Amino acid sequence: MTALDIQSPTKLSATKPHAGMPPLDLEGPALSFFEFWPSYLFYAPVGLLWAYLAAKYRSTTLATVANPLFPMGGLMGESKADVIDTMHREARSLVAPFVTQIRSHTDDVELDLQRAKTALAKAGLSYPVVAKPDLGMRGVGVRPVRNDDDLRAYLSEFPTGNRLLLQQLIPYDGEAGVFYVRLPGEETGQIISLTLKYFPHVTGDGRSTLEELIHQDRRAGRVPHLYLERHKSALKTVLPAGKPFRLAFAGSHSRGTIFKNGNDLITTAMTQAFDRVAKQIPEFYFGRFDVRFEDIEDLQAGHGFSIIEVNGAGGEATHIWDSRTKLIDAYRSLFRQHSLLFEVGARNRKRGFNPASPIALLKAIFKESRLSGTYPSTQ
Repeated sequence: MTALDIQSPTKLSATKPHAGMPPLDLEGPALSFFEFWPSYLFYAPVGLLWAYLAAKYRSTTLATVANPLFPMGGLMGESKADVIDTMHREARSLVAPFVTQIRSHTDDVELDLQRAKTALAKAGLSYPVVAKPDLGMRGVGVRPVRNDDDLRAYLSEFPTGNRLLLQQLIPYDGEAGVFYVRLPGEETGQIISLTLKYFPHVTGDGRSTLEELIHQDRRAGRVPHLYLERHKSALKTVLPAGKPFRLAFAGSHSRGTIFKNGNDLITTAMTQAFDRVAKQIPEFYFGRFDVRFEDIEDLQAGHGFSIIEVNGAGGEATHIWDSRTKLIDAYRSLFRQHSLLFEVGARNRKRGFNPASPIALLKAIFKESRLSGTYPSTQ
């Protein structure tokens, strides 16, 4: 088996939470003190760094050529499907299969449902699948779809005239964000961040309701607003003793998934595998692969993973959201990431690629921000 081989997942994930992952380390604080600061506050120093780098490199939009063939370099407004479709065959085979669907302008949900089912059948896909917007970040609008009723409900809430993806659900609990960087002109790249994603659960005791279990949980009880509305129909349910209940589906920190720093698990074999994948995406130098896997040791060996999404210049080295991370270390990682981003952009500009205009970038930002507010709620 080569480093790019993948074992096709055919069995359902184990009922035990976090199967195939390193044990969830609950030592240290439940939350870091800055973990849920308002974005404008937390990213203010990064904004100052951008101003410095923009002056240094004489461009406010240099990041838009970090990946020259991505719209805006993947900084904002790139199509998930279009990015994956640029992959060469070997790398493309590692992506969890999906179909796309444009929500009908006629708002005919039943017609769109039948079209989606036809597309799934033609591609050899079946429930469960993951529904998500083609344009969007931070897990917005991501939901599991297990049957026709789920798909009908998702389509009914999706904005007309826009594209969504229906992607085969990879039935493993293992999920990670692998942040990759290669400087143009250099032969090999590096993984600068590995984030392990743990989907939070509470466990029934035969007496407490789900709502009580959420409030009693060491971490979930600190951010109950992330879970209560999502599970409002089940909040009064008493879970049987020992029964786990998953609180978040989307692998996004802002949606309640627990992120842990996995940088000490990065291996040479893993780096080589993702270097080969990245080189099979034309002009790809900077971004994050979100992957699922059955066993962490397979991922470390560079195989047994399935790519569920590729993020460009707008991706983040998300290991900083480990609750044990100190604020100074988080900024050190982000400053390194964004300094590399500008260096990649500068090298590509020197190769003849022209950054987008500020107006074009602003239009992309406004479009994605507007659409994000119209998508179905995230699970």
